[in-house]
Amino acid sequence: MFGFQAGGRVAPPSPGFAGDFPRRAGEETIRVIALVAVLLASPAYADEPASTATRTANAAVAQTLPLADREDEDFAQRGFVAAWPEALIKTADGRTVWDFGAYADMAGAAPETVNPSLWRHAQLLTKHGLFRVSDRIYQARGFDVSNMTIIVGDTGLILVDPLTAAETARAALALARRTLGDKPVKAVIYTHSHADHFGGVRGVVEQADVDAGRVQIVAPDGFLEHAVGENIIAGGAMSRRATYQFGAGLTPGPQGQMTSGIGPAIPTGTLTLIAPTKTIARTGETMTIDGVTFVFQVTPGTEAPAEMNFHLPQFRALCLAENANVSMHNVLTPRGALVRDSKAWADYLTQSLRLYGATSDVMFNSHGWPRWGQDRVADFVASHRDAYKYLHDQSVRLMNMGYTGEEIAERIALPEALSRRWFNRGYYGTMSHNSKAVYQRYMGWYDGNPARLNPLPPEEAGRRYVAAMGGARKVLAEARAAIARGEYRWAAQVLDHLVFAEPANTEARALLAQAHTQMGYQAESAIWRNMYLSAAKELREGVSTRGASTTSLDFIRNTPTSLVLDLLAVRLDPAKAGTQGFTLALQFPERSERHLVTIRNGVLIHETGVSDAADATVTMPRALFLQALLTGAAPSPEGVRIEGDRTVLARFTALLAAPDPNFPIVTP
Repeated sequence: MFGFQAGGRVAPPSPGFAGDFPRRAGEETIRVIALVAVLLASPAYADEPASTATRTANAAVAQTLPLADREDEDFAQRGFVAAWPEALIKTADGRTVWDFGAYADMAGAAPETVNPSLWRHAQLLTKHGLFRVSDRIYQARGFDVSNMTIIVGDTGLILVDPLTAAETARAALALARRTLGDKPVKAVIYTHSHADHFGGVRGVVEQADVDAGRVQIVAPDGFLEHAVGENIIAGGAMSRRATYQFGAGLTPGPQGQMTSGIGPAIPTGTLTLIAPTKTIARTGETMTIDGVTFVFQVTPGTEAPAEMNFHLPQFRALCLAENANVSMHNVLTPRGALVRDSKAWADYLTQSLRLYGATSDVMFNSHGWPRWGQDRVADFVASHRDAYKYLHDQSVRLMNMGYTGEEIAERIALPEALSRRWFNRGYYGTMSHNSKAVYQRYMGWYDGNPARLNPLPPEEAGRRYVAAMGGARKVLAEARAAIARGEYRWAAQVLDHLVFAEPANTEARALLAQAHTQMGYQAESAIWRNMYLSAAKELREGVSTRGASTTSLDFIRNTPTSLVLDLLAVRLDPAKAGTQGFTLALQFPERSERHLVTIRNGVLIHETGVSDAADATVTMPRALFLQALLTGAAPSPEGVRIEGDRTVLARFTALLAAPDPNFPIVTP
């Protein structure tokens, strides 16, 4: 689902480090991942009712829904075995990681403040417990934003995608064992390189068992590189924007967060990682694990940079990872990421259908619920494939006719044969956002009109727009009239200029928050709703203070030093560097590494495999080097050897500036 993004009820991941890394370094770790660490903020503004325009819009949506199609109502609850017997999942020290009651009050018809399509979807998405998929395949759903699949082998269990947090994964496995018996875990399969599909691994297996060969860890080729590095460079900005996407600080419920669109939310537990012992590099590669035969299909560059599906011929079962979902997915996540390839996505689903469609009686995924019946599986894969292919082809067709990304987003819509399928609707990704992403992939941000080549920045543009409209009072009057007419998009555009021109204008902020709230109430997409309501909350209450993102020792251990230095390069403050120029050689004996760092012209350059002399050569364990960077404290002299200019290391660390985790989004 995400490259280390955060979710609705997120609190800071546990910073408890262990092993050979100094514990104190966990207090302010680098953003090796963009997993958001947010404090549970005050409840979202809960007094805003649905306006007449919103009630009318949501009622109109209700009239268009294909309510006669109740296949998902059946599939979402089929095979239910048992629920977790407690209301909460907690850490060993008593901190709540997961609350099964967060979405408890979702019975009946949609309230006026929720799009009725999203309400129905959330009702299905939040069903939780252990579910039987087939004789030897089970799923734990509703413990996390993702699913953990449990396959019963000849002597033990094979786990697929062990959730995001060790605590939720441990509970899910415990529930499964109550039905399946206390069988050992023989293997763990990561279908792709996003944290909600591997982060709970230490809750279900021990490193010692992996090291001893008692447990295999299987992943697609390139998994480790992308798992620790996909968002390392832009982690600060992605982390902040993800608080909007997943509604961090919004209370789940009719006036707040309504799931993430493909799962309830992200748990607040401990993120972990164990490196794969086996990687899958080609489609058709076969493995037999504890008597179960797996036939793999690699699908790089689709929903994740490293991803794979697999078929279980013995059980006539197909796992499509996160390449097929109960919603249209994001081709470009609103939090930010590299644009995914919607054409490749569709093409790989075509391949899946060709390879496995005729021999699959059940299909299960990493999010949502399975589908049963060979005809239903084939129909789902083909229709979902067609939606991505239509998105790609028609976006490009309109692009080649001269339409810009914004214009394409206004025109493109799935044909009725595709849009009436619940799983093609935009609960997570949307046709609007995705069509702009297709345009961006091919054409970039610039739409070809030179008037937009070098626009004024928001604050300057805001001042000029407000002046041109006759001043703040006239802007407010126009906005109030637009809101009264239910024209919230226009009201938001007008008020956005005024807020950036006059950030202290409380009436402008309040009206803009009102417009965002109503658009949130109308949104079918769970994450569009989260973004609108988060914006409204921030306009009313200001930016919520949150700590810097934290990560686990597992990620630090598995992050190549070159990626760490890439991160430091984008943290170098050129104002601090000034005209300084020096070289620093970093030697980490336990890793047999030597890196040459050069500072010049306000730029950090790093090289490995070179033997050039340096102004200073620092030899130490890499853990101590990271400690010095992350805590700002000088490393203990024990185990550190410096040759040459002893001031260089301190000069180097002084040039680095951590990004502000609380920068504003909807205000200057």
